[in-house]
Amino acid sequence: MENTCILVVDDDKDIVSTLKIQLEKEAFQVLCAYDGEEALKLLSQENVHLILLDIMMPKLDGLSAIMKIREKQNLPILVISAKSEHSDKILGLSIGADDYITKPFDAKEVVARVKSQLRRYMQLGDVYSGKDEVRVGRLCYNFSAHILSVDGEPVKLTSTETKIMELFMRHPGHIFSADKIYTSVWGDPVSFSGENTVMVHIRRIREKIEINPSEPEYLKVVWGIGYKLEKK
Repeated sequence: MENTCILVVDDDKDIVSTLKIQLEKEAFQVLCAYDGEEALKLLSQENVHLILLDIMMPKLDGLSAIMKIREKQNLPILVISAKSEHSDKILGLSIGADDYITKPFDAKEVVARVKSQLRRYMQLGDVYSGKDEVRVGRLCYNFSAHILSVDGEPVKLTSTETKIMELFMRHPGHIFSADKIYTSVWGDPVSFSGENTVMVHIRRIREKIEINPSEPEYLKVVWGIGYKLEKK
């Protein structure tokens, strides 16, 4: 995948070197960082398509780095960690990681997972990042102005409602769990009330954008999974 840039972040230089070699064999461009702060600095300077990062790092740990990244970007994040407890995996995924790989790992398997995440990202991910406006049926969202319009009329949304709609407008047709919406929009680990909080905001948005909020045309529930913005 030529011109695709991977950021590898780990305080273990041997691990970084191993992954760099394997990824470069697949024609990826590879950037290296050895702590969370250095990773965020590189991310602000370079066009990165995917991040591989450790959890336990100096200066800024991996979980804190993920939360900061998710405030601005939706690119794939794969955690590589020695913390292998089920609870650790759940926490990493709920905060915003797309995959969780435990150490020791097979470098070739990591590369395979990287390719899988990139395919999904290119198909369903931030495919609208280069556009200033996106239209989905009667809806139009301007990313520069952060304004949602319905049938050409701007809709008065709160800051949180705007963030939720921006997430959906970037990924029409993609199903998001309530936990994923919560961590992406609020930037915090999911609380016990996270699902209800998301549900309330979705209901309020429907009241503003749907002709019949009780039978939504756009913001739909996918029972047992989450919510999606219906493609039109």
